[in-house]
Amino acid sequence: MQKRLTTRDIILYVLLTLVVVLLILVMYQVDRQWNKLNEMQISVSEQAKDVQDVRSSVGKLQRSWSEGLIVQQIAAKPAGTQNVASDSETSATQASQAASSVAIQPAVPEAFNRAYVASQKPDYAQGDWKVQTFSSTVKTITPLVSSDAYASDIQENVLESLITRNPDTLDWSGVVAKSWKISDDGLTITFKLNENVIFSDGKPLTAEDVAFTFSFIMNEAIKAPGERAYYEKIKSVTAKAPYEVVFVFKEPYFEALGAAGGMPILAKHFYEEYADKAETFNESKGLLIGSGPYRLADPKSWTSDQGTIELIRNPRYWGAVQPSFDKLVWKIIQNDSARLTTYRNGDIDVYSARPIEYQKLLKDDALTEKSQNFEYMSPVAGYSYIGWNQQSGEDKTRFADKRVRQAMTYLTDRDKIIKDVYLGYAEPAISPFSPRSKQHDPNLKPRVADVGKAKSLLKEAGYEDRDNDGVLEDAEGKPFSFKLMYAQSSEDTKRLVLMLKDMYARAGVQLEPEPTEWSVMLERLDQKNFDATILGWTSGLETDVYQMFHSSQTKTNGNNFINYKSEKLDKLIEQARVVVDESKRMPIWQQAEGVFYDEQPYTFLSRRKSLVFIDKRIQNLELTNIGLNLSLQPTEVYVPKASQKYQ
Repeated sequence: MQKRLTTRDIILYVLLTLVVVLLILVMYQVDRQWNKLNEMQISVSEQAKDVQDVRSSVGKLQRSWSEGLIVQQIAAKPAGTQNVASDSETSATQASQAASSVAIQPAVPEAFNRAYVASQKPDYAQGDWKVQTFSSTVKTITPLVSSDAYASDIQENVLESLITRNPDTLDWSGVVAKSWKISDDGLTITFKLNENVIFSDGKPLTAEDVAFTFSFIMNEAIKAPGERAYYEKIKSVTAKAPYEVVFVFKEPYFEALGAAGGMPILAKHFYEEYADKAETFNESKGLLIGSGPYRLADPKSWTSDQGTIELIRNPRYWGAVQPSFDKLVWKIIQNDSARLTTYRNGDIDVYSARPIEYQKLLKDDALTEKSQNFEYMSPVAGYSYIGWNQQSGEDKTRFADKRVRQAMTYLTDRDKIIKDVYLGYAEPAISPFSPRSKQHDPNLKPRVADVGKAKSLLKEAGYEDRDNDGVLEDAEGKPFSFKLMYAQSSEDTKRLVLMLKDMYARAGVQLEPEPTEWSVMLERLDQKNFDATILGWTSGLETDVYQMFHSSQTKTNGNNFINYKSEKLDKLIEQARVVVDESKRMPIWQQAEGVFYDEQPYTFLSRRKSLVFIDKRIQNLELTNIGLNLSLQPTEVYVPKASQKYQ
């Protein structure tokens, strides 16, 4: 016989539930407090180290000062009082003039010029946070083993390189390097380093760290085949002196200076233990420390389940201009509508609008009143594409036949996609090369959708509707059906996939949508476990396509995850990379573009405009020759004191 619950039983159950909930909340709070305490302990320890270093420096200064006085006294011969006084007056005058000159026009390294000009504005102030979002979870922010643009955004604020591009002139400017010299044959580049650069934990950055970074990258046990491919033309990196490092290349390379000078520098004292513990490094989530303006509170503490990524100001930053924001925050918000709501509520500072909502948002008074609006096609805008996997295990797939890939491109109506999904805020992508780049052959035009042409090519490849069911079959009667893997968080990509499904169905090709969580997607790309995928690559002023398309990069974890192999393209890529003369190199790249156009390893989709709303309290925003300066380092944007809301 069942026993009924009494009022007393119900009250006990409720109380018990409340106790459990309270325990969970207490545990959560204790965990947060523990993390805070851990951060404080790290901070106190580092401050103590700083005090010790300051005392040591002061002691050295005092000794140098005393020694200087003694030397001066010994060197001073009895001379006329008038001459001594005259010399003193001259020295004082010169010192005064020098001090005045420094105050008016300080010696600011070129890389810091724009940030320095910003710091001199009347309303400039340090403080506040810059809060942005990522639309997908971030698997890892550890350098080298991370492979997405999100992790790169984080690392660019923490790690520094020897040189960087000037956003106005596009010339190279020194950051960690104060000068460099290239040998006549172009094979040797010698960098002289600034001697005041330190990592965020107080350790000095020297040539040994640069040399270590290269050796660590080239360690085959480290899961970074894409990085190794980029640096494989470097023969050696040697610390010739504490602040002098020499790069020697195996052969001429058109991007030699960019490859050597743009390498993010890793701290040897922090990362060297992982040279013999590669598996630990490869599986890590947040091993990140550098000499840049921002840092993790604990360089080993971040994990991918935290939901946010926070960088704090590096109090030891060595640069000529200190970072303006106290903290940089990225919130993981996967839903498009939730991101917009969060921006409306003022909880994030940047919102990248979807084309479908952009015009409506421009007419939203409440939104525009609090926002600055930027609409532009970045000079280094990346491209989206459908990648056709050409090999599964040991077997070739249907996409190994270039006629099939060509047919899929003819079935992909890019004009309709740009009109209906992106509402005209995009342009068709022809190849990996921007249409504004010298790498592009202006004679090549985007393929126009043509179902008849597609069917003809598929018939040549052996695909026909053999049983009149509206679906193409191969010679063995297997239907032409494939899964299209894509990141599940993007509403625009969902719309695009449904549109593609209808486009392909008109020719008898079955597309099965396969929405996938981002971290899982990255793993499947590494394992080459997919039929086809929609993705995008970032781009640059000149794009080296070796990592994505050379046959050698079909290795596990390589960036040629579609298993594309072309002897013709391989030769052109290899040839272009060793031609330093731009006027001779560009025609080779244009020939390579012809191979892309013919063989269609990807169906290149589009390059999109940036449609960005940014909180008005963030000042000094402007477009440069490499895009909006919102995330440039050194920091150029800031929040005036009166507008700051985070303390």
